[in-house]
Amino acid sequence: MRYLLAIVVTALLVGGGVYYWQTELRATGDPGTGAPAGGAGGFGGRTQALPLVGVTPVSRETIYDTVEAIGTAQANESLTVTAKVTDTVRAVDFDDGDYVEAGDVLVQLTNREEEALLAEARANLDDAEVQLARIENLAGQNLIPESELDTARSRAEASQARLDTVLARLSDRLILAPFPGVLGFREVSPGTLLQPNTPITTLDDISTIKLDFTVPETFLGAVTPGSRVFAQAASYPDREFEGEIRTVGSRVDPVTRAIQVRAHVPNDDRALRPGMLLTVRIVMAERLAVVVPENSVYQIQDRHYVFVVGADLVARERQIEAGERRLGIVEVLDGLEEGERVVTEGIVKLRDGAQVRLTGGAADGSPAGGVGG
Repeated sequence: MRYLLAIVVTALLVGGGVYYWQTELRATGDPGTGAPAGGAGGFGGRTQALPLVGVTPVSRETIYDTVEAIGTAQANESLTVTAKVTDTVRAVDFDDGDYVEAGDVLVQLTNREEEALLAEARANLDDAEVQLARIENLAGQNLIPESELDTARSRAEASQARLDTVLARLSDRLILAPFPGVLGFREVSPGTLLQPNTPITTLDDISTIKLDFTVPETFLGAVTPGSRVFAQAASYPDREFEGEIRTVGSRVDPVTRAIQVRAHVPNDDRALRPGMLLTVRIVMAERLAVVVPENSVYQIQDRHYVFVVGADLVARERQIEAGERRLGIVEVLDGLEEGERVVTEGIVKLRDGAQVRLTGGAADGSPAGGVGG
């Protein structure tokens, strides 16, 4: 019994010694070298614990004040194509949605009677011109009185006028595009009896879009012809269309206290269509300002802060006065200078005065760890 008890006591003593030796080894590192467990140089463990952050220099950019509105797109030119005369359709020379140039033939109406009248008018004109030439020759020899020459000239002019009338009637039976644009749906077919009020199709010139919107009268002094506008449509959420104000209305609505404004927006690829609803931002004042990325600014109640990293790679919290926000940037009215570096990645891991490491390696000639080398 005593022998068994001695064995148990010996085992406990040996186990305690091993535990103590392992604890000391973890605390001091390799007993053969005396180096700390973190690695060479005495700062390996501290380097791994430093927060890794990304920084961006504070810069100056041109920004502007804006006012927002809702606008409706209108075609630069728009009409419903109709006929001038009553007649039947002989041929339709377009398809739905075609792009046409000015003068392109859209519809041909029946013109057999006019073609016969044209042939007759041309024959009469030819005969009148031959008779006029003969009489002018005789009059030059004083063989006929001057009155016969006047009569021959009148007859030739009348024949020319008759020909012009027939040509005009023929042109009325050719329905042409008055300006370049995009056609709508075809509303007629060959054989359709057209009347002057019968719609054939629509034609819209959308190379430039007229954007109509209203702004409160309080902005009347800032919204002037030539001011830039930026428009966005729900159909193109990642695209912005730029244009300029061309006309400011002459009257303020006494009910809404708003004024009508029209801007022109280039639309060379015909992405915008008449009737579309667009969100409009009107540029009222441009200026050069200190800006930082939007993701570098965080807010506590009504105050705005950033972390600034100096040459010593220490992150210091700094309160700023924020201005306008636009397209991922924030205007800084006070609190930062151009060239300072603000933290844009890893903010959640920081506290004021924390030593940091920068993404991408060392900065300003200092090692990534930032202390001692």
